[in-house]
Amino acid sequence: MSVPADPWPAPRATAPVEATLSLPGSKSETNRALVLAALADHPSVVRRALRSRDTLLMAAALTRLGSAVDTSGEDWTVTPGRAQTDAEVDCGLAGTVMRFVPPVAALSIGRVTFDGDAHMRNRPVGPVLDALRALGVRVDDGGRGALPFTVHATGSVPGGPVEIDASASSQFVSALLLAGARFDEGVEVRHVGSPVPSQPHIRMTVAMLREHGVEVDDSSPDRWAVQPGPVAAVDRTIEPDLSNAAPFLALAAVTGGSVTVRDWPADTTQPGDALRDILTGMGCTVELVDEGLRVTGPDRLEGVDLDLHDVGELTPVVAALCALAATPSRLRGVAHIRGHETDRLAALAKELHGLGADVTEQPDGLELRPASLRGGLWHTYADHRMAHAGVVIGAVVADVLVEDVATTGKTFPDFPAVWSALL
Repeated sequence: MSVPADPWPAPRATAPVEATLSLPGSKSETNRALVLAALADHPSVVRRALRSRDTLLMAAALTRLGSAVDTSGEDWTVTPGRAQTDAEVDCGLAGTVMRFVPPVAALSIGRVTFDGDAHMRNRPVGPVLDALRALGVRVDDGGRGALPFTVHATGSVPGGPVEIDASASSQFVSALLLAGARFDEGVEVRHVGSPVPSQPHIRMTVAMLREHGVEVDDSSPDRWAVQPGPVAAVDRTIEPDLSNAAPFLALAAVTGGSVTVRDWPADTTQPGDALRDILTGMGCTVELVDEGLRVTGPDRLEGVDLDLHDVGELTPVVAALCALAATPSRLRGVAHIRGHETDRLAALAKELHGLGADVTEQPDGLELRPASLRGGLWHTYADHRMAHAGVVIGAVVADVLVEDVATTGKTFPDFPAVWSALL
């Protein structure tokens, strides 16, 4: 792999980091809120929406499908509508756009074509497209189960029961549930296959549907039923993105400092809330205070044995911490993150090894043992979470160069400036 022209020198901490910061809003919550607002029966407001590439792509996609999404202010207004003409949707690198929008597109009228960045053509979407076909929608994807594809929309979706294998992504389930109330017969999704990863994201979807007045039955394992009916307009305030807190809280862990993330919710469905238990297990002091969540790093960072199946998006930063820990670690249960923005397990193993880490890639995770790390080039593979891992290591290892740090703009605008200011 060639060396990029402008690798970013990761700032190094010269003392324990002491900081308090506010984070942008949750991408997962923002994009779900936008979809539900576009399907609602009246206009609504998404307050403190995350302004990032992923969320702006979602707003643009919903606008192409007939809704009016005003993103000009901090609070975004959404006026529902249905397109009556052909449309093109740019998914960029946003899995939520590629998976959540096709069921919404099926409710419009016309040919809706989906495509995205080159990396995105490797990410799976087949189970959503197959489910739409089973529910009465014509979809052309050339048999690829991936981008590009076209949804032939007729203005309605019959709906009803459908079986899918969502073992590669919980987004397959959420995609069908979010639009299901607008299907003629609603939707009943049954998962058949290995356990669904990232279950907290499905719980987030169900909770938000109920807040919009949608009746959802999730009383049986691997089955979710959405009754047909209206989607109420809800003005929503978006929580801080707790997964994006990972590199900042990790900064406290690796420098022995103290970092506070403001407005950490006491009760949340966000997977990032698992950071509290993960960092406690590594020897950090973690406490909810009046300002938010405060993490104080230990004198010695301990390794962990963790099943991250439900919180796979945290794996890159947790792996970086484990590479810096004083005792061995094992991260498991995350085979599904091979289908994220990149094969995250292979990428982490390669990049950590390149900096001197003692790491073994397993089919569903990583094993890491203590080693002396050195500087070098850290490739990001157009993956914002890989960039987060690289800067965490660079905070305590000299001369780490992070390729394409701008990829963090996917979910966190101005991340490099915010990170540098802390150091």
